[in-house]
Amino acid sequence: MTMFVVVVQFEVKPDHAQDFLSALKENARLSVEGEPGCQQFDVCMTPGKPESIFLYEVYDSEDAFKAHLATEHFLHFDRETASWVASKEGKTLSRVFPSVAA
Repeated sequence: MTMFVVVVQFEVKPDHAQDFLSALKENARLSVEGEPGCQQFDVCMTPGKPESIFLYEVYDSEDAFKAHLATEHFLHFDRETASWVASKEGKTLSRVFPSVAA
């Protein structure tokens, strides 16, 4: 089975970097703990540059990712942080290794 991967690069307005990171970590925690289709949700920061945030998310399928986008916790995060984001670039990928047995 191929896993569905989402990567996102955020540049956050410096005045909101710490608030954004706190909200994002809570969103990631709730995703991993409460969404059976979310297998991994890594939150990464560029050293010395807290406004530069990178996400690596792994889902069972594209449908599992779409379900994530409809969760209350994601919608809350998205609304709360929208004005804090200077730029956001995301893309989706298929993970080929390691693979998961079907």
